[in-house]
Amino acid sequence: MRTIRFLLAFLILAIPAALFGQIGVRIAIGPPALPYYDQPICPGDGYLWTPGYWAYDDRVSDYYWVPGTWVLAPEEGFLWTPGYWGWDEGGYFFNDGYWGPTVGFYGGINYGFGYFGEGYGGGCWNNGHFFYNRSVNNIDVANIHNIYNEGVDNHNDNRVSYNGGKGGIEARPNTQQEAAATARHMPPVAAQTQHAQTARSTPEMRASVNHGKPTIAATTQPGAFGERTVAKESGEVPRSEPGREANLTQGAVAVHPKELPSIARPAQGNSGNAKTDRKYEQQQDKLIAKQTQERQQLQQKQEAEHQTKAYQANPQQVEQKHQQQTQQLSQAHAAQQQSLQSRQPQTRSSEGSQPHSSGRGEGRR
Repeated sequence: MRTIRFLLAFLILAIPAALFGQIGVRIAIGPPALPYYDQPICPGDGYLWTPGYWAYDDRVSDYYWVPGTWVLAPEEGFLWTPGYWGWDEGGYFFNDGYWGPTVGFYGGINYGFGYFGEGYGGGCWNNGHFFYNRSVNNIDVANIHNIYNEGVDNHNDNRVSYNGGKGGIEARPNTQQEAAATARHMPPVAAQTQHAQTARSTPEMRASVNHGKPTIAATTQPGAFGERTVAKESGEVPRSEPGREANLTQGAVAVHPKELPSIARPAQGNSGNAKTDRKYEQQQDKLIAKQTQERQQLQQKQEAEHQTKAYQANPQQVEQKHQQQTQQLSQAHAAQQQSLQSRQPQTRSSEGSQPHSSGRGEGRR
């Protein structure tokens, strides 16, 4: 019996710590700061974002970067809680991430893209489909239609990648987050494990080589290191901002009136009749003012609905209604502009007047 116990203990010690999420391993020095990088576009419906993180390879005594990537959820209704480094008993240890019905505690780390230190603002499940918040996700709206747009308040600019210890994040789990950790959940799926192993075996992912700026900061799917996003020298912490949203959603369908392009004024005509041209310009001014007011009124109405219980209970359904309202308004305004432009006085050109003048001359001869 003693021999069996000894062999079991030896086998456990021989297994690489990474296979156990580095449980029990204490590192004296904390991991590097989180690098800046852009999120690759979501490859398809049902993929959820899992942010990049620093792991540790005890074979070479070095941290290495595991790129952020899009992963298919293992079960309908499950969300990803990222892992994080924490301080305990004189060293840093890694807490593995997991899949579960709610997002638990991940150290208060600002991983970006909806993971700003507490909870998750990147999307939610509804009627068997995952709805993406496009204000913090890079979504191709031509292929993925279950989207909504909701700003996520984020004031955390900290790039520190660990909790506790010297210079670490001083966040602690609340009751709900502690409950999420003990509730039913699943470990990383096989694709995530293989993804991390690929990163571990790639020398340029090591902190001693990339100096905190990995050449492969994020990938479109697990293991797709050829389709990658490199780390940036600097940049804003990923969060919901007008500039970023416009970049991510270029060409996207507007959900709210404020996201519609500015009302374009047609080119000024020259019919040769100053009074007629001035009257047409006044009509244009009146129409643009009316359409601008209608946009503002609908925007105010939709913002008021964001505060209702109906929105809190089912934000996706409300946002879908807002998108339909916005598109109907946009189409009605386009039709009004076309109707007015069809009555625009015809522009007189010098080329068009010459044959007419010549004709009169020929008639007199």
